[in-house]
Amino acid sequence: MITREINNKQEWNSILQKCQEKTFLSSWEWGGFWVGQGNKIKRLGVGDKSGLIAIVLAVKIKAKRGTYILIQHGPNIISAELSKKQKILGELFFELAKWGKTEGAAFIRWAPLLERNDENEKLINNLSALGFKFLHSPFHANAYEATWKLDITPPEDGLMKAMRKTTRYLIRQGMKNPDIEIQKSDNPALIEIYSRLNEAVAQRQKFAAFKKDYIKKEFETFANDGQAMWFIGRYKGRRAAAALIIFWQGIGFYHQAASLGEFAKYSIPYLLQWEAIKEAKKRGCKLYDFWGYTDPKKYPKHPWAGPTLFKMGFGGRAHEYIKTRDLPLSWRYWPIYLFEKVRKLRRGL
Repeated sequence: MITREINNKQEWNSILQKCQEKTFLSSWEWGGFWVGQGNKIKRLGVGDKSGLIAIVLAVKIKAKRGTYILIQHGPNIISAELSKKQKILGELFFELAKWGKTEGAAFIRWAPLLERNDENEKLINNLSALGFKFLHSPFHANAYEATWKLDITPPEDGLMKAMRKTTRYLIRQGMKNPDIEIQKSDNPALIEIYSRLNEAVAQRQKFAAFKKDYIKKEFETFANDGQAMWFIGRYKGRRAAAALIIFWQGIGFYHQAASLGEFAKYSIPYLLQWEAIKEAKKRGCKLYDFWGYTDPKKYPKHPWAGPTLFKMGFGGRAHEYIKTRDLPLSWRYWPIYLFEKVRKLRRGL
């Protein structure tokens, strides 16, 4: 097998088009996002004489706790049986481990987009025979390990019928309310509106929100190709809710969102979400990814339990993936491991 760097956007995207499991975190554009943040990246492909069959986007992260290599929702493999997948991953991690050590990284953090099942658990365990002993990460890689997805190929009335009765009712009530307005725009200046809402929600719910500059650059990265849009919900002209939706390779991603509690009784996020789903259909998307899921029955106190119930009301199903893994590259990994383990326990996650 041949492993090489990829420097051509068209070649990269052509591989992703053939991959069933993917998110925009593997996109060419997201690599550009990281570069714009001052990070080094590596785009690798592996294949044989017939062409490339897998790719991976890896990022060098310099954090206070140490330097590491981050892989979010990759490698992306077109199609292969278990033994071939193992060989592909072995080739890629050999190159990434070598790069990581050269860059002084303590470990590789890997958030796979591999379905959570016995076969894929076996796949990762078998990598130890190639010298790669992955450990369960004490902290996730800022990318979901489970998500809620909706097939949006049915007509709008079919999607409505498949919703939870309460969700359908709240959407229709929002449509009838003349005081509620949903604005759609690709105007970059709307980051100011979103940022204020996001900060208010973060203070109320006591969580660390994405920084304004991060979201601004995320929007600009995809808006340049017409793949991002703001949805702003207003009540009597007052800003009540907002979301950033990314439309990429036939999938709509509900990635950033915020809403003010004082407007909760008007259920504006329901109508906003429905408008985003309709826009995704209009753009030819077949899937809508609600981005992030936890089982509200198993984990009713989890921070995502409430948002997950909201997402489930629109129909769809859960997709669960292999949990984040770490590959230590030096002894410096272990103090980081202990620090993150304690932090996770303190947050109750």
